[in-house]
Amino acid sequence: MKKQVDNPAMLELLDQLIDDIGQGMQFSTALAKHPAVFSTTYTNLVAASEEGGFMHEVLQQLLLLDEKREELRKTMVSALSYPVFLLVFALAVVVFVLVVVFPKFADLFSQIQDQLPVTTKFLMASSNVLKNHWIELTIGLVVSIGGFKFWSATESGIRKLDWARLNFPLIRHVFVQLYLVNTMRVLSMSLGNGVGMMDSLHACKFVVNNSLFQDFIGQVENQVETGNGIAAGFQNTSFIPPIVEQMISTGEETGNLPKVMGRLADYFEGELSNKLQTLSRLAEPVMLLIMGGVVGLIVSSLILPIFKLTRVVG
Repeated sequence: MKKQVDNPAMLELLDQLIDDIGQGMQFSTALAKHPAVFSTTYTNLVAASEEGGFMHEVLQQLLLLDEKREELRKTMVSALSYPVFLLVFALAVVVFVLVVVFPKFADLFSQIQDQLPVTTKFLMASSNVLKNHWIELTIGLVVSIGGFKFWSATESGIRKLDWARLNFPLIRHVFVQLYLVNTMRVLSMSLGNGVGMMDSLHACKFVVNNSLFQDFIGQVENQVETGNGIAAGFQNTSFIPPIVEQMISTGEETGNLPKVMGRLADYFEGELSNKLQTLSRLAEPVMLLIMGGVVGLIVSSLILPIFKLTRVVG
């Protein structure tokens, strides 16, 4: 592997793995020394495969897991990239018109200041603010972005943003399904390869980057520790769809929990892909309509005063 890798950091990691394993350390223990690269899911599964003698199968399943995550990430990026591009492009056009085009008509429109439409007056005022106070606006924007980044890194900010992901109407279903896909996939693979329930649940805490969802996994752990079963932990949770608790309960009763969780992961992955494609298809015409409305407002704010000006001159 060292002969195929050019990244210096990866080369250093491989050297450390070679040294540790060469000194008699188990592969899973050597991986656990690098949590930034190998998650708890990796180390737990590799450790179980070492005891059971099926490491090659687990490594193939981990590869498949990463490939599915990458496919899901590409689907999300593809669905969101075009609407984001349209939004950025629309903002750039508006700023260009206000800063470059409108100032050229300022002297001309001053002759009929009292007869200007409200939209024209508003856009001219916006143009003056952007042109004369762009330094202050830029500083304010940079400070606002920096302040938001600082706040979002605090415990309070993290909790509130995590709450929004799980409760905001327009995005909650996307994030819940994304978290469930990753959680069910890891649980299915872990339980199916001999990893204990508590170790599997503990690994799921680090799969999902959401503090409230991690708290939910902690509640599931508590239910399992008290002997109520994993299905009990999925009850009475507002953001978890009822089908999850029902299927997991069935899996517990029939002894097919890993298989059921794998099917849940496949189901929510398909649902998430369809939802993202639908949102992408809806976002494009909505953004085009918004852009058309903005362009129409700007054009009318320029043309109407010109018509009034020609009447005055006439």
